[in-house]
Amino acid sequence: MAEKFISLETTVVPLPVENVDTDQIIPARFLKATTREGFGENLFRDWRYDANNQPVASFVLNNPIYSGKILVGGKNFGSGSSREHAAWALFDYGFRAVVSSFFADIFKNNALNNGLLPVQVSPEFLAKIFAEIEKNPETKVRIDLEQQEITILSTVDKESFDINPYKKTCLLNGYDDIDYLLTIKEEIEQYEITNEQHKGNGS
Repeated sequence: MAEKFISLETTVVPLPVENVDTDQIIPARFLKATTREGFGENLFRDWRYDANNQPVASFVLNNPIYSGKILVGGKNFGSGSSREHAAWALFDYGFRAVVSSFFADIFKNNALNNGLLPVQVSPEFLAKIFAEIEKNPETKVRIDLEQQEITILSTVDKESFDINPYKKTCLLNGYDDIDYLLTIKEEIEQYEITNEQHKGNGS
């Protein structure tokens, strides 16, 4: 069982860059491990550190005025590789949601499968978030998964977002695919019994 995601209220980390691909999120040279742990330290590695392995002061993750469990990215976040490591890295770093006006489908599915909620909003709402954070880095955003709403708390602007109903159920309950199947084990067994009975009756 993973941790449940019901709602999240936190400051956010702004990354107003479009077309962030998975190799920028986690460079390919760090993909040797096969478990999810430890990828966070290399999240955005080539943007966070220079050639001498020194932190790049201008990069947002190195700026102490920004923090939180939500990363707000530009349009077309997560394009590129189909590997899950990008979602692993974001989750391992401490993010629990990513907001963008458009996600690559493969990244979106990988995120949902690994407890990271991708929240797709309109370009107008995304611009509002960035504007509020620029005015005040302490701006908080609330994501209510049950209601499928995201709210900028300082302005009370809100917008609905879509999510696959099955993935929503899994996130709300902290299920992976196996956990979910176990919750409907009796239904599956009953279906199998009924199916066998129909076969035996020649129907």
